[in-house]
Amino acid sequence: MTHLFFLAEAAADGQQQPNFLLQMAPLLIIFALFYFMLIRPQQRRQKEHAQLVSGIQTGDKVITSSGIHGIISNVKERTVIVKIAENVKVEMDRGAITSVERPTTEESK
Repeated sequence: MTHLFFLAEAAADGQQQPNFLLQMAPLLIIFALFYFMLIRPQQRRQKEHAQLVSGIQTGDKVITSSGIHGIISNVKERTVIVKIAENVKVEMDRGAITSVERPTTEESK
């Protein structure tokens, strides 16, 4: 039994260890794929949403994450008041806004 151990050790001594970079290459490639396919697009979407939410103005037509369509009647620091029907206004967090349609000059006339 000890003889087999010495044979395996002698065989291992004759082989060189692979380069560290070659061993790490698959992990680096997987990390790069995750970054370019998952992380980077998500950061871009978050940045676009932040710009969308920061540019909300009174009179904009919006769609919320729950699917409510309405018109912005008041903009506060962290929330907006959305008019969804006559005499029906709802106060929502700015982050709940998913889509904004700005009124064109023809619609406002």
